[in-house]
Amino acid sequence: MGIVYPSKNHSSRRGSVPGHCLRFCYVLICTRYLLPLDATPAMEKIEEQFANLNIVKRSSGTEEPTYLLGIDTSKTVPAEKGSLVAVLCSNGLIRIYDKERLNIVREFSGHPGHLNGVKFANSCDIVYSSCTDSTIKCWDARLTSDKPVQLFKGYPSNIFISFDISCNDHVICAGTEKVDDDALLVFWDARINSQDVSTTKDPLGAYSETHSDDITQVCFHPSNPNMVVSGSTDGLVNVFDISADNEEDALVTTCNSVSSVSYIGWSGKDYKQIYCMTHDEGFYWWDLNHLDTDEPITCLNIQDVREVMNLKGGVLDYLIGGLYHEKMDKLFIVGGTNTGVIHLMSCTTSGLSHVTSLLGGHAATVRSFFWNMQDDSLLTGGEDAQLLLWKPGAIEKKFTKKDNMKIASSVYQRVRTHSNDSYQRRKKQ
Repeated sequence: MGIVYPSKNHSSRRGSVPGHCLRFCYVLICTRYLLPLDATPAMEKIEEQFANLNIVKRSSGTEEPTYLLGIDTSKTVPAEKGSLVAVLCSNGLIRIYDKERLNIVREFSGHPGHLNGVKFANSCDIVYSSCTDSTIKCWDARLTSDKPVQLFKGYPSNIFISFDISCNDHVICAGTEKVDDDALLVFWDARINSQDVSTTKDPLGAYSETHSDDITQVCFHPSNPNMVVSGSTDGLVNVFDISADNEEDALVTTCNSVSSVSYIGWSGKDYKQIYCMTHDEGFYWWDLNHLDTDEPITCLNIQDVREVMNLKGGVLDYLIGGLYHEKMDKLFIVGGTNTGVIHLMSCTTSGLSHVTSLLGGHAATVRSFFWNMQDDSLLTGGEDAQLLLWKPGAIEKKFTKKDNMKIASSVYQRVRTHSNDSYQRRKKQ
């Protein structure tokens, strides 16, 4: 993996580190588009599965209500035996919940910095989050101590706003806010050496030439050990092969969403496709199989999903994320309304099709979700400060919605920012 090492005066020199594996990403999107649904038995089954989702548990209240901005679950135990859930809150805390009871078991703070993003490791119960104090922090979710077990230190001016970890837990990559003229992708060796007394690690190096604004999204490939995709407010979605000797050679392709990127993910057979959502509710889908052919790589391009979806009397106010269903070879996107309705759509090259809508759960904007394919459960979090667990066919319990809460949050301001700047570097669309 060739990496550019920024110096204090932002000049660069080149080094190399080994290539690594990449982490599996799940993505979900909340939207409001309707097209004819594929009438296949498999599609009917998944439609029925989603339509039968009912709330089985709500999280207990907290003294300080906050937006729930990100959700991930531990991967070390089968879902049906209970696992831990990590939730990023708008007050800068990470809360760890018992999944089945949705009780808070502990909290972690990024003080003095503010946390952005939350991820569990793939092979243990280590929780990671990027921080505005130039670090990536990680905690052991099963320990009572709130002290990080490892700190990954960035360069002095770094403010990390996105990150991901590879599927073998070997490499962390984090994206920074633009400072002066630099927006960096910074890399670390994430392996924890039990013989190493120090709990702080310096970067392996960084990519500095491929984005010109805040790097809002980083996502490792689910199975290829060397592929990672990044998205930025400059509108670019860059795909890298980090086994290359330098940044220029590592850049596989650049796709242009022409707007600020809010979400990215991998999809398709062998995960040879990428997709993104933008802060002005656009959706873009590209097929990397066509990079070396005369075929266009763009599968679908929707500048504003809200304007094309017909939800039979419903509305779509925003997109949340996406989910690639591996068994069905199907991409789904999830969106929602400001009153808490969640819409699930399937995605084809001809457009988006409404699958189902989940009602009666949240009372305000839904900001995060996690779909577990092991037990077909869904976790959702929103601006009403509630974490909900949904399962198909469960006995629906009657709950009273909490009042809609609008909480001032610097994270909210950042997440909802829009940018119309477009850049045209090495793009193929």
